[in-house]
Amino acid sequence: MSVIVGVRYLVVSGAFAAATRLRHPGLYAGLDPQIRREIGWSLASAAIYGVPAGVVAWGWQNRGWTRIYADLHAWPLWYLPVSVLLYLAAHDTWFYWTHRWMHRPRVFRIAHAAHHASRPPTAWAAMAFHPIEALSGALVVPLLVFLVPIHPIGLAIVLTVMTVMGVTNHMGWEMFPAALWRGPIGGWIITASHHQRHHQQYEGNYGLYFRVWDRLCGTDRGLGDFARDHARAAARAGRARADDARRRGAGR
Repeated sequence: MSVIVGVRYLVVSGAFAAATRLRHPGLYAGLDPQIRREIGWSLASAAIYGVPAGVVAWGWQNRGWTRIYADLHAWPLWYLPVSVLLYLAAHDTWFYWTHRWMHRPRVFRIAHAAHHASRPPTAWAAMAFHPIEALSGALVVPLLVFLVPIHPIGLAIVLTVMTVMGVTNHMGWEMFPAALWRGPIGGWIITASHHQRHHQQYEGNYGLYFRVWDRLCGTDRGLGDFARDHARAAARAGRARADDARRRGAGR
């Protein structure tokens, strides 16, 4: 399971990193050392995430421990999307409060600073966690399958949303149309523009999928923009081109 989680990370983050290079060439210019660090932390996190996932898979198939049901008609069909929303809401609640806790100065220095060392974050930073943070994130969905019934299709949807949003919220640009993230729906769901402000200001915007807890607790700081990061990327790319030109000139 650790290998599966690791391969899933490499495929999805790699795909969105490639899309970034096509959509915004030079955005990750000069960030190669940071990206290597992000990949290293993320693969270590994948190993941690795989342990409870493996226990769940074994317990479901061999012991019947979980509430995962294989018969699609064991529960009403309307329950399938409800179960997905229940899982996302529970995961979002867990993430908000643990994430907010990790921004306490002592905990931040010990654990969460590893994630915020990515300045700016890239598509490879989605799982770039210290082991303490990785462990807190690895437990919630495996625990839920022992409590809340869900079909494998619903579980696959939850894991897909978790993976895609984790990557796209860090990749440094907004893939969704402005009508979505600036409109009424965007007032309640989290996309890259919302999470970008968290990485810029550190305080506020602690949610994962939804802005509900941030709004209820007064920690919603609104939407950010990517102008500063894109300007810095253009400057890095310009310096890289200048350095390359000087090297070619010196070699003549």
